[in-house]
Amino acid sequence: MDANGALDILWILLAGILVFFMQAGFAMVEAGFTRAKNVGNIIMKNFMDFSIGSLVFYIIGYSIMYGGEGAFFGAFDLFYDKPDDLHNLFFQTVFAATAATIVSGAMAERTKFSTYLVFSLIITTIIYPISGHWVWGGGWLSELGFHDFAGSTVVHSVGGWAALAGAWTIGPRIGKYNGKANAIPGHNMVLGALGVFILWLGWFGFNPGSQLAISGDNAYAVALIVITTNLAAAAGAAVTMFVTWFRYGKPDLSMTLNGALAGLVGITAGCDAVSPEGAIAIGAIAGFVVVFSIEFIDQKLKIDDPVGAVSVHGVVGAVGTLMVGFFAKDGGVFYGGGFSLLGVQALGVVSIGAWAFGLGLILFNGLKYTMGLRVSEQEEREGLDIHEHGQSSYNY
Repeated sequence: MDANGALDILWILLAGILVFFMQAGFAMVEAGFTRAKNVGNIIMKNFMDFSIGSLVFYIIGYSIMYGGEGAFFGAFDLFYDKPDDLHNLFFQTVFAATAATIVSGAMAERTKFSTYLVFSLIITTIIYPISGHWVWGGGWLSELGFHDFAGSTVVHSVGGWAALAGAWTIGPRIGKYNGKANAIPGHNMVLGALGVFILWLGWFGFNPGSQLAISGDNAYAVALIVITTNLAAAAGAAVTMFVTWFRYGKPDLSMTLNGALAGLVGITAGCDAVSPEGAIAIGAIAGFVVVFSIEFIDQKLKIDDPVGAVSVHGVVGAVGTLMVGFFAKDGGVFYGGGFSLLGVQALGVVSIGAWAFGLGLILFNGLKYTMGLRVSEQEEREGLDIHEHGQSSYNY
């Protein structure tokens, strides 16, 4: 192996390690945005998302996603072990775990732990790898020219739409809707903010690492992606802050944190294809959309999503993917490329959204009427930490 090849593999592994650290970010955001009596349950779910996901993605998920060139799925080979491709196996494993973890937040504080583990296994084994193959494994959407560089739709929208199916199926937390939508404040915004900072850091592995190389001129591409990723996050946070300041009279911390995440999710599809100015515009649009999406889902649809996962990952993931059709320097509407790319982007968003939401509905309803999806009223009121895990996370 030459030095450039070794450098590229090292870059992929280091980027994958950064993405792995995002699991801690998701855990902190979800823990901070929910109540203290459920923190241990939330940590366990996030911990098991990665643990179970790593095992099943190695056993079969990676082969389904990348093991063949079929239009709809790859191969069904067990225990992927090609020595010259294990760096990619690791990098894609941490992506798969991200898609699973997104669902945890939307269903927090009322889901049975045993049932959640079954869902986590199935999304990592079937739902995510099959739709991922359509785009990144040489499937039918890639053949059409669908562009999702690092996963606004492939990762984030898949998790977001599955989360919508889960939150809708399980129903709201006790006390959330009594004629109106009642806020149930999270117990620790310091944890939530720390989680967002960790996620922002991890995204510098998520997006730039998806270049899958850093040698030669790839270094310039990686540097551009770092810049577009950072600018979009900053724009998302700033726009969300000002929107909430105008609407609520004060700048809202939790919503602003979600604004930064929205900017990151929104730029992930086109981080390699847009200019820095385009990245700022996409981040700003994402920061604007996420506020009204969270309000609409909470107040109009009355779907209880404690952390805003459906809006941040599902809705904004879809919007960010569509924005590639406008802002891509090669083929975007604003660069004289016409509407061809935008049409393909829309087709991909709708197809993958229908797949994730539809399979999620089937899965969650199947689990609801077999294993049971929701804890008892007493368990929910007293906290999942005590009833599901036999211990409290805070012992004063």
